Formats: sequence, C-alpha cells, structure tokens
Amino acid sequence: MNEENKSNYYAIIPAVVRYDDELTDKAKLLYGEITCLSNKEGFCFATNNYFANLYHCTGRAIQIAISKLQERGYIRIVIENNFQRKIFLSDSLGYEKNFVGRYEKNFTGGYEKIFTNNNIKSNIDDLFNFIINNNKKISTKFYDILDRLDFLYTQEILAIMQEDKIQMLKEIIYILYDLYNSKFSNLLAQVSRETLINLYILAQEHSPNDLLNYYKRSIINKYTNNNT
Repeated sequence: MNEENKSNYYAIIPAVVRYDDELTDKAKLLYGEITCLSNKEGFCFATNNYFANLYHCTGRAIQIAISKLQERGYIRIVIENNFQRKIFLSDSLGYEKNFVGRYEKNFTGGYEKIFTNNNIKSNIDDLFNFIINNNKKISTKFYDILDRLDFLYTQEILAIMQEDKIQMLKEIIYILYDLYNSKFSNLLAQVSRETLINLYILAQEHSPNDLLNYYKRSIINKYTNNNT
C-alpha cells in the first residue's frame, strides 16, 4: 500500500482493549487503526480489503477481528441504505453490548429470539446486519444453512442488488431464523433455495398484508403436509 494512503493521525488503544484476553493482537491493532481513521469524520468507513492490504492478511481475518471487537462492545456497525459500512467507536468501553444499525439492543443468546425489540422491521434489519457482518452470536449451524442455500452475500454484491431483491433476501433469512429457533427447525434440512423463493413470491401475491406469517405457514405446510 502506498504511504500516502495511510492515515497520519495517532492511533489510540485504551487499556481495556489492550489487556482484553478475548482479543487477538491483530484485533487490538485493528481497533487502533479504526480510532485513527475515525478522527476526521467521527467514524471509519474503510473496507475489509483496505485493512487486509494494510496489514498483509486476508479479508476473512479482518472480518473475524471486526466481529470480535463488535461482540466485545468496543465498536458498533452501521450499514447505510447504499450498504456502505460505517464503524463507530463505542462510548461505553468495557461493557459487552451489541450495536447494530440505528438500534441498540441486548442479545439474549441460545436458541431463543435474539432481539428484544418487538418492531418486526427493526428485527429483520438487525438480523440481516448480524449475518452480513459475520457476527459470532449467530450459530455456525445457521450460517451453514444459509451457505447451503446460497443466501450469503458480500457487501459488494449487495451494493449492486435491487432493493426489492434485498428486502426479499432479508425476509427469507428472517423466517428461516424463526424456523431455526422453533420446533420446525428440522425442516431446514429439506428446504431448497428455489422452493423458498417461489413460496415467497406466492406469499407476496396471496397475502401481501400478512406476508411473513403466510410465508412461514407456506414453508411448514410444504414440508409437513400440514394444511391447517
């Protein structure tokens, strides 16, 4: 990387970050770089590729470090409408909080609902942000399901997708996660990408005002022969 592309601001790594045994040295160094790049605008919008080139590592390694910093509550991620990522420094260092988008929520973990906010749209957007940012609070088994169904997209691909397709993707993932945390979780081993998309389109046509519930019931009915 050219020297002129590197920031000249000082990097700051507070003690709570430096001595956090849950963080790798790379994650601590990355935190310092984020503080440096946040100096001008109040947030950092550098991409994983930028950091990977800067520190001569893979984008995956950077994503893991960023996810850990977010998990530990040191940064919060905001995804704008054009899917540009902004990284903000947390105001409450040392506390394990999760920040996603415009919403500040507590994570309940396990196989329970991960969001305490009852606003469905907020939950859909928040879950999607967790997924695209590879947050480790989401079970690896659920990531495996999305990977099998080819529903994992990079931010670069999402940036060129039409908004209606992104909304469809968000809502399909939301319902899949709802099923994953229910007694119907075993159905996810049977579902196919094509069927899920077709059922979603049918749900839009038949019940646009109750799309999510209709779509969920359609999936259950399809794979259980349950017509109730």
